Amino acid sequence: MLLILLGVLVMHLIILILLIVSTAASTWSVGGDRTTDLWYTCTNSNGGYHCKPAISEDWLQAVQALMILSLLFCFFSLIAFLFQLFKLVKGGRFFFTAIFQILASVFVMCAAIIYTVMSPEDGSVKFGYAYVLAWVSFPLTLISGLIYIVLRKKE
Repeated sequence: MLLILLGVLVMHLIILILLIVSTAASTWSVGGDRTTDLWYTCTNSNGGYHCKPAISEDWLQAVQALMILSLLFCFFSLIAFLFQLFKLVKGGRFFFTAIFQILASVFVMCAAIIYTVMSPEDGSVKFGYAYVLAWVSFPLTLISGLIYIVLRKKE
């Protein structure tokens, strides 16, 4: 049982790191000498790296808000898991933790879908690794939430 709890905790920490990196990294889209993330658009010109704030469109602000919400809910579910680990009655399930984790997965999925649909179509622009990390963290977060539903504190 201890190994299962340790494995779930490690998986949760990996998911949290993936969400932090995907929210903060500067490569949601890459094209030529330009990289774009949720916060800045950076260009590499004349031997220098110049960044300016990203476009202030509503869809991008929605993606920013949803990614931050997914980070917060994933963090709160980690805190709830640690709290329930010590305070939950024997045989109880981690429903509160599971709800927060599933909400985090829904938020990151919605953010990635909005970015996919609304990002400008340009043949030279491709999605970067931060975008891929967001999509990778979605199923991991959902699976983690489902594990918390099934997980029961040992009697």
